[in-house]
Amino acid sequence: MLLVCAVTLLVFSLFGPNAVSPTGITASWVSSGLLVVLAVAFQLTPAERIDSRGGYVLIALIGVTLCCGMNWITSDPSAGAQAFLAFPVLWAGVHLRRGAVTLVTVLAVGGDGIVLFHLEPVANALTDLSFFGAVLAVMAVMLVRAGETQDRLVAMLKQQAGVDSLTGLVNRRVLDEALSTALSTRPAGHGTALVIVDVDSFKSINDQHGHPVGDDALAHIAGVLRSVVRAGDGVLSRMGGDELAVLLPDCPADVAVRRATEVLDAVRATPLVLPDGELLAISVSLGVAHAPSHALALEELYAAADAALYAAKRGGRGRVAVAGAH
Repeated sequence: MLLVCAVTLLVFSLFGPNAVSPTGITASWVSSGLLVVLAVAFQLTPAERIDSRGGYVLIALIGVTLCCGMNWITSDPSAGAQAFLAFPVLWAGVHLRRGAVTLVTVLAVGGDGIVLFHLEPVANALTDLSFFGAVLAVMAVMLVRAGETQDRLVAMLKQQAGVDSLTGLVNRRVLDEALSTALSTRPAGHGTALVIVDVDSFKSINDQHGHPVGDDALAHIAGVLRSVVRAGDGVLSRMGGDELAVLLPDCPADVAVRRATEVLDAVRATPLVLPDGELLAISVSLGVAHAPSHALALEELYAAADAALYAAKRGGRGRVAVAGAH
């Protein structure tokens, strides 16, 4: 965009109002050179560095200044000259946040007003400013709203992509990310615990009562997990099928075992109410593993918790088992 504007100024220095006077020609070439320098600088500088130093807001403000300055120097209040103010406003509306867009738009309208009242009679200046001010303001509002709507949709899609639709718990991908973070950022704390929860005889529930009841059972257990584990204490996840998981960062091994026991007791004490009013008792088995007590890496911790879960299954189900020492 900067290079296109630079070329446009060079063309205008040969034809039109910019070519009428030596001042206009000189200003066009100086402005064009400035735009080329800025284009090269922005191309060579990392985007994060530009953004952190307000470079993207600055480029829009420079655009407004150049447009108004050239209109003043060339004494050109024409519609074509004012139309160039749409470029920095468009840039801001597409790339910047609401506050920055408001700043750029207000300065564009204000700068245009200063030029118009300097070059035209008051009546003509008011007419032109009302028209172009409205165009710039409406354009900015529409772009900001479109951008914010897109941001909300993207946020919703990200949230949906990380949440299991049946239970409302996060999925395995989010659990993996949280577990990796916990293992890497809390090496000197109480460690990290992982509890895997498996529904006992889940196939029998589906066979005897139907898959909708099986889905209700999973959603029911997810609700029990939420009642036992507070949102700030752990990450609740559906790993797949009838396996759920509880990640407990900065949690000692004995506390994790106690929490798993609380989950087991809560599931036992809270049967699922079937559509016909019948109460369905649900049993779960839980495997507990702790890092660094039982494992060090992510996959090792999963394997340790999984082995503990199968030990609970072999031991008669409906119980908590803890991984062996690492």
